[in-house]
Amino acid sequence: MTWTFTEDLTAYLDAAGAAVAAEPVPNTLLRTTADGLRRRGPQAFGSGTPFFGWWTGPDGAVAAGLVCTPPNPLLVGALPAEALAALADVLHTEPLLAGVAGFNGRRADARVLAEAWGRPVDIEENRLFRLGTLVAPSPAPAGAARPATEEDLPLLLEWLAAFAAEADTITAGTTWVRDRLSYGGVLLWQDAAGTPVSLASFSRPLGGAARVGPVYTPPGARGHGYGAGSTYAATLGARAAGAAEVILFTDLANATSNRLYPRLGYVPVGERSMVLARTTSVV
Repeated sequence: MTWTFTEDLTAYLDAAGAAVAAEPVPNTLLRTTADGLRRRGPQAFGSGTPFFGWWTGPDGAVAAGLVCTPPNPLLVGALPAEALAALADVLHTEPLLAGVAGFNGRRADARVLAEAWGRPVDIEENRLFRLGTLVAPSPAPAGAARPATEEDLPLLLEWLAAFAAEADTITAGTTWVRDRLSYGGVLLWQDAAGTPVSLASFSRPLGGAARVGPVYTPPGARGHGYGAGSTYAATLGARAAGAAEVILFTDLANATSNRLYPRLGYVPVGERSMVLARTTSVV
């Protein structure tokens, strides 16, 4: 039983691609991140050099994978107990793991890794939802959805930057947006006057699964159901693009989104934790 680490994306996909694809819901972040690196290059998600890993079980079969795009946290998906224990054991001995900023994984797994890491941490809790039976927003918000186009690029970049600031995440850049526009993966909700008031996006379907997000409504347009409308439209778009499974994440601290998505037919299936090294400031 062993972990193998590499900076070679092709080697990772060859070794772990099938195992990761076998569990598309818990491994959604691994799959979309690797696909983004393959399509847009090694700096698609960060300035550092990406690295990858896979765990080989006692039967000689690969059963788990991980992806890291520094300076972002290490992404882990579905890990067998033996793989989790082995990963915790090598945190301080594997050179590629020396500079990780934290961990993004299933709640219990992320906490095991944080304890083995031995650093003061801050933890952000997220919930994974999976679409059951899609339900249209009720009452229906005024207006309608339309696919975003290249002409919308300045507005999309502005709103995605605002979303990133609110969510404390990395801003999606022009290359990311244009990739999503290429397959109709960004929807804008327009109010009754035809003014864009909300956006929702979905990832390129991989192995029959797509993830909705980000979803953003500017503060001045909130409280009218536009976010529900754009999320519903993005969900329909993901299905039309070939996704049999549609999933999304919410921040557990965001009560609004955690109430909204169940009303649209999304069902919670588990929690994930983002574990980051705590930063301290000296006054």
